[in-house]
Amino acid sequence: MFKVTKSAAKELKRSMAHHDFDDMPLRVAAQRGEDGSIEYQMGFDEAGPGDTMIASSGIDVVIAKDHQALLNGTELDYVELDEGGMHFIFKNPNDPNFVEPTQDDDASLSGSDGS
Repeated sequence: MFKVTKSAAKELKRSMAHHDFDDMPLRVAAQRGEDGSIEYQMGFDEAGPGDTMIASSGIDVVIAKDHQALLNGTELDYVELDEGGMHFIFKNPNDPNFVEPTQDDDASLSGSDGS
């Protein structure tokens, strides 16, 4: 299952309102790069045939069938990676570069941006 954190949901809702996408779900996609890492894409898009729709933290998320296996267990978060620099990150246990955050990491600047 794919999860959106409260922090990511808050920023997504702000972006949706700003760009007039209030009723549009978030589409998330992933593909494995040549080095085995996972590359991510996201944007607002309508659901299509064969897509899975997931609701998480008040955000409707659409994932195409071909991307579900790579995104299973992934968490989308919005964190401060550098002073004053907020970023969306994908915490994905299927990514060979993924490092499980510790409690200390969650209290500080943590995460893997998947790139």
